Amino acid sequence: MPSHGKLLTLVNARLIDPATGLDAFGGLLIEDGVIADLGAHIMEGSVAGAESLDCGGRTVAPGLIDMMVFGGEPGHEHRETLATASRAAAAGGVTTICCMPDTDPVIDDVALVDFILRRARDTALVHVHPMAAMTRELKGEEMAEIGLLQDAGAVAFTNGKSSVANARLMRNVLSYAKDYGALIVHHLEDTSLAQEGVMNEGEVATRLGLRGVPAAAETMMLERDIRLVELTGGRYHAGQISCRASLDVIRAAKSRGLPVTCSVSVNHLTLNENDIGPYRTFFKMKPPLRAEDDRQAMVEGVASGDIDVIVSAHDPRGAEGKRRPFAEAADGAAGLETMLGAALRLYHNGEVTLQRLLEAMSTTPARLLGLDSGRMAKGAPADLTLIDLEMPWRVELEQLCSKSKNTPFEGARFEGRALVTFVAGRPVYHYG
Repeated sequence: MPSHGKLLTLVNARLIDPATGLDAFGGLLIEDGVIADLGAHIMEGSVAGAESLDCGGRTVAPGLIDMMVFGGEPGHEHRETLATASRAAAAGGVTTICCMPDTDPVIDDVALVDFILRRARDTALVHVHPMAAMTRELKGEEMAEIGLLQDAGAVAFTNGKSSVANARLMRNVLSYAKDYGALIVHHLEDTSLAQEGVMNEGEVATRLGLRGVPAAAETMMLERDIRLVELTGGRYHAGQISCRASLDVIRAAKSRGLPVTCSVSVNHLTLNENDIGPYRTFFKMKPPLRAEDDRQAMVEGVASGDIDVIVSAHDPRGAEGKRRPFAEAADGAAGLETMLGAALRLYHNGEVTLQRLLEAMSTTPARLLGLDSGRMAKGAPADLTLIDLEMPWRVELEQLCSKSKNTPFEGARFEGRALVTFVAGRPVYHYG
């Protein structure tokens, strides 16, 4: 065993790696920020000169990779900074975050991609990768410089929280993306149909006297995009789906062999439109929380693998955005710290296996974004999380690391949380 570099063993652990299907008791050796070895033969004292952490039979898994985080920096530092977002991520077992370009100025320029990467290097505890804008200033009128932005370090391209209505422009974006092997992540909403809607269209909205957004506004945009993928062959990822009809469209596209994948937010897996209750603005989001049947469809989609990725859709909002009448309030929910706890509800309910949940939150995002993490193998980065699957805890606003406390899970009781988070072999978070 080479003596240079710091050695750390995690022993007495349940090792789970969705990339290889591993689920076994054993240990793991970290050296110089990478996994040097793993298996049943790594025990307390088996590696000379190594520090040891006894995991007490708890689960060690690849660190989570969150493909949708609205970071706030630059321009909205009062809501969140890369430093505070990364602290929240580490506390939630997330080792990599992808920043959306909805900043001020918008991340549509090489200098801004570079700014995010440098700022993250200086201030963030976890890996930060920018997603760049696919249209200039996110206006949906003119394509951004996809090739240059990718060379600068953008891992994917998106229009943030707005959809590109112009089909010809969207076709051009997908064509260019195909040439560069770039991933296009699109928000699904036909704005002319959604218009002034503030929650899911249906009986609950009518009862609350609020204008609704029909689920068809999402599905119609998705159907159009699938046609354009067929025309161009560009790699396409539906940023968030939220209803059964959209899941059917994704299934059909995949069955035809199209390069199409999708995400669902943990909110749409665990909450529905009834949670809005007495006009609670922390439950106002985009896409809106749907009917219970749609929520169940999202859970089924994750369990079957038709939905590829679970995201937090972390969108921090201060009191100035949320303490308003429901129709006027900003949409968005903070979610980095609660993503794992909320997702584990599906595991404890027996609806989704642990392997499948972790695959959707680490292995698949890594594969889609071309990252080396999201797996536990010799030579892989030691981006890991130690999880106590049974630990009960309650979401307390003042305990959250995020600058904004707009979580829909305030007061919620979860079972399971990250105890230690490792980034490149270094512990960046210890619970308690």
